[in-house]
Amino acid sequence: MTTPLTTAAHDQTQPKRTVKVWDAPTRLFHWALVAALGLCWLSGEQGNFTVHFIAGHVVVGLLLFRLVWGILGSQTARFGDFVRGPGAVVAYARRVFGGTPDYSVGHNPAGAVMVLLLLLVAGAQAVTGLFASEMTYAFIEGPLAPLVDSDTSETLTSLHKKTLFNTLLTLAALHVLAAFAYLFIKRENLIRPMVTGWKALPHDKADPPPRMAKPVVALGVGLISAAAAWSLYAMM
Repeated sequence: MTTPLTTAAHDQTQPKRTVKVWDAPTRLFHWALVAALGLCWLSGEQGNFTVHFIAGHVVVGLLLFRLVWGILGSQTARFGDFVRGPGAVVAYARRVFGGTPDYSVGHNPAGAVMVLLLLLVAGAQAVTGLFASEMTYAFIEGPLAPLVDSDTSETLTSLHKKTLFNTLLTLAALHVLAAFAYLFIKRENLIRPMVTGWKALPHDKADPPPRMAKPVVALGVGLISAAAAWSLYAMM
């Protein structure tokens, strides 16, 4: 009987080729977002709202960058490359649990769902933070809070601090658990490629390699995203 473990062992014997699957901007975005969200969490728990606001606006800039990079970026970073319908996700799950090898150059269909959920919830978390207000040691508010009435700001603050935060934390935990499950059960390391950019793939998947966007495009998108985030921060 074929199991995921025996299939994983068999996969190690298949001839493979190492190709670049993740560009530097995508990898930098990934780890910068992890750091910025972690800093938001830590500073929020400590009541250090100066750091919290700065980190929050960094998150805004990063998400703006990823949104545009998902359209103009490298092949594996583009939403059109990895976003699939429910049928593709179900079919992928059947292949994985059935022990059939299934290599994805970039995000696999299940991983793509998680990526979209994380981006959507992190985006909602960032947006609600812009309209949030808080009265602790002093009255503080996001740069867009004056645009809404106090009741709306209070509702968005509750969503920001509780519902969206807990949802984002749950998704992040599932994301990490899935990465380790792939590592120890399927013997597929999804973490290393997001650090180095390179991934070992069967020859039929590795040829041709994914198209990489020019660095100047990433620089332009990054500068525009940073300027937009800074303009929001300057409103405070």
